[in-house]
Amino acid sequence: MLRAFTARRIAAAAAYGGGGITALGGITFGLLVAEAKLARRIIQATPNGDPPAADGLYGGALSGPPLSLVMLGDSTGAGLGVHTAGETPGAVLAAGLSAIAGRPVRMTNVSRSGAQSAELGAQTDRALQVRPDIAVIMIGANDVTNRVPPGTAVRYLADAVERLRAAGCQVVVGTCPDLGTIKPVMQPLRWIARRASRQLAAAQTIAVVEQGARSVSLGDLLGREFAADPISMFSEDRYHPSARGYAAAAGALLPSMAHALDLEPDLEALPVPRLGEGVLPVYLAAAEAAEVSGTEVSGASVAGRERGPRGRWARLLRRRSEPSADTTPAPTVAPDVA
Repeated sequence: MLRAFTARRIAAAAAYGGGGITALGGITFGLLVAEAKLARRIIQATPNGDPPAADGLYGGALSGPPLSLVMLGDSTGAGLGVHTAGETPGAVLAAGLSAIAGRPVRMTNVSRSGAQSAELGAQTDRALQVRPDIAVIMIGANDVTNRVPPGTAVRYLADAVERLRAAGCQVVVGTCPDLGTIKPVMQPLRWIARRASRQLAAAQTIAVVEQGARSVSLGDLLGREFAADPISMFSEDRYHPSARGYAAAAGALLPSMAHALDLEPDLEALPVPRLGEGVLPVYLAAAEAAEVSGTEVSGASVAGRERGPRGRWARLLRRRSEPSADTTPAPTVAPDVA
């Protein structure tokens, strides 16, 4: 409950232009920043360079006008940590969306490694130039490690989502990942990083749903798989996901993308047993989603009303995720047109 109220205060501060509260005290957060700098030195010992360029047309052999997909965000949106274009999350999502829709998908990636939420405005300018049907935003980790006030970070995200939705674009946001899973970050600061990450993720969810979009909790990027096999789920730098890690994140995002575009019934979702088939006030839904990776939060209505006495109604959907014994990477895909 405390996390829910904290997320609500951060989102409220973003809406009214304040910086919001910090999740941690100055001294404690200073230690986190010092630990993050140490982690970065370790990470930079095995540089990845620029992520592979994956922009292009996917499913070009299919008929029909292409859907336009745009990726926005930081290094996780760009796909830093993999070796081929087909392993990036944008490529995996474009190929998957094309297969579901039965038509081509043109993917444009405007993400940038190291980006903070403040850069979403410029990225949105570029995204709108290609008239996207759907946008996926993956952002937040750099706001945490650079001590950006969470209310400020959320405000930039809300502005970007609002502009995309005003242009008729569906939006799915993969919320801040759980930095407590990063190996170069040691205890006890790993716990602090987890707390800050999840509070930002919950506040992001509130802002996203208020703007008429959907969020998907990436959290620890499907943590059971990462905990069981961290070597293959992280890339060589021990910070960014590997091809398998990005495939896990894409697997959480793709059903929400298809549902947002009304491409197929959402048969694989399990409503959380709460008010009206998984419907909760958005700040409570956001707090629950931050605790379980792969949880989607979207707007809902109760008795024909989108808002109740405690704010916007929201629906929680938790995807079925069966553990798999198969540890081989998913097959890679490549655009038909560079």
